[in-house]
Amino acid sequence: MRLYADFNAKRKRKVAEIHQALNSDPTDVAALRRMAISEGGLLTDEIRRKVWPKLLNVNANDPPPISGKNLRQMSKDYQQVLLDVRRSLRRFPPGMPEEQREGLQEELIDIILLILERNPQLHYYQGYHDIVVTFLLVVGERLATSLVEKLSTHHLRDFMDPTMDNTKHILNYLMPIIDQVNPELHDFMQSAEVGTIFALSWLITWFGHVLSDFRHVVRLYDFFLACHPLMPIYFAAVIVLYREQEVLDCDCDMASVHHLLSQIPQDLPYETLISRAGDLFVQFPPSELAREAAAQQQAERTAASTFKDFELASAQQRPDTVLRQRFRGLLRPDDRTKDVLTKPRTNRFVKLAVMGLTVALGAAALAVVKSALEWAPKFQLQLFP
Repeated sequence: MRLYADFNAKRKRKVAEIHQALNSDPTDVAALRRMAISEGGLLTDEIRRKVWPKLLNVNANDPPPISGKNLRQMSKDYQQVLLDVRRSLRRFPPGMPEEQREGLQEELIDIILLILERNPQLHYYQGYHDIVVTFLLVVGERLATSLVEKLSTHHLRDFMDPTMDNTKHILNYLMPIIDQVNPELHDFMQSAEVGTIFALSWLITWFGHVLSDFRHVVRLYDFFLACHPLMPIYFAAVIVLYREQEVLDCDCDMASVHHLLSQIPQDLPYETLISRAGDLFVQFPPSELAREAAAQQQAERTAASTFKDFELASAQQRPDTVLRQRFRGLLRPDDRTKDVLTKPRTNRFVKLAVMGLTVALGAAALAVVKSALEWAPKFQLQLFP
């Protein structure tokens, strides 16, 4: 009973802090990012409807213009969108009346076609509808259109190129992250020649296509919207790291390892993994992994570069700052100058102590929002020089 009372009290405090940040003048977007990242995320869809627009710097009171064209007749993507939306039945809540679901599917088609018509530089990809439907179910058609349009021109921009080159480049960050934390697992996967294609649907749908519980999907969306565009690949990495023993117990061949990893468990410890992903981003930012992932020239064409424009336009605290401040706040002062996550090479079969440390950091992060996480508005980071 006491645990339940403590949980309720903590939840009420967080709701109060979120509303305080929303009611500040100007809105305290830095605090909202912190709330979206911390344990439980934004808690309810009602709060998400207020906070998600702030995280994306979208005016919720400024509806998107309605196209006067018959987009279903004119769009070259209509038939593919229609097929994908028809196959999206499981993305709607169980027990939803058929008439209501069909109405939402029609709205889903309209949102996608309008965004593509307004942004001819964007190219539809299969899986895009999995992201759009999440926003539709949380915030409704009008606001979903505005939010997904902003997301499509920033966080998702690389996936909407005419080719998959930049998408493949982002996937190429996966193995260097794993290598930094667990060289033995990395080498096993390299020997199996499994590649990274098993994580493609995770990345391009923000895990919406592969998770069956909508609560887990929106929790991840809270996290991703508050963070750097490459955070989903870090989350993909921590899933693989979490399943280390399962992978190492596999036959070391592509078919076996790919089959295992492509079947994502539905009972993952999401809050712990979110905390670990944030810690890994701080320790191994994309700028340090770019050389291993691909040539720097290619890296500069990814969403990280367009995200700079987004940050400047929004005039908000850099979202990755919350992760660094959180990480530093959780370390003892004498540990802040040390490398917390190391990459041993003397013995490839020694397990990294870092996983235990990351769990400890994650548990601390999930316990309370510490005073050490308070934001320094003038503090800026340069991750991509």
